[in-house]
Amino acid sequence: MAQAWPAAQNERIGDWLLRYSGGVTKRANSVQVLGPAERPGPRELDAAVAEVEGFYAGHGLPSCFQLGPGAPDWLAGELAGRGYRTVDPTLIMTAPLTGPEPDVPDPEPVTVHDRPSLDWLDAWLSVDGRGGPEQVPWARTILTGHPSVYAEVGGDSGGPPRAVGRGVPQGEWLGVYCMATEPSQRRRGYGAAVLRTLRAWGARRGAERAYLLVTEANKPALRLYERAGFEVAAHYSYQVKG
Repeated sequence: MAQAWPAAQNERIGDWLLRYSGGVTKRANSVQVLGPAERPGPRELDAAVAEVEGFYAGHGLPSCFQLGPGAPDWLAGELAGRGYRTVDPTLIMTAPLTGPEPDVPDPEPVTVHDRPSLDWLDAWLSVDGRGGPEQVPWARTILTGHPSVYAEVGGDSGGPPRAVGRGVPQGEWLGVYCMATEPSQRRRGYGAAVLRTLRAWGARRGAERAYLLVTEANKPALRLYERAGFEVAAHYSYQVKG
């Protein structure tokens, strides 16, 4: 997941990776925690947290930790005691790419490109609530930081895309990211068509399983992924100061 969503700037403190990307997504602007399993001494821990908070304050952002697989059990409670709150509980879902293709016609053709167009980026940013042209360069840096493909419905017809998605090949895995459908175009099968196209693309290139991330609060997306055969494999959340 970290390889598929690389931050523009990284700074390491022991087993903590501090990530910054202009405020575009919490994942690229939070601490990736992979240890230590044992709680450090009070002074060492105080110094590490202070360095994290100084790093993000210097960028005009609140301090944020991503806690999921690999994070030590003691850290969530420690951060809560320091005034951090839990934000955006997120599910990691997986599904096999093998098996028969569903016999479902796409409502419109889905095209796949090797670079995200400005319209593609605008479509994702607007639906994902990031907004603002100043975010486009940061988003492009994240989304092109690992070889990927960018699927869309409707973008080649002269208008903005109705739905978009990103596929990230990672050996036997295909990461599915940036699934977004323009609000007025929802419930027409566009998101499902993008997902089918990305999965088929990954399977043709040797991937065996797909994974994706969805917040627990996003019930419509969760239903879409469950219908497509995805199951919950793990979860993570963010701890944000203040």
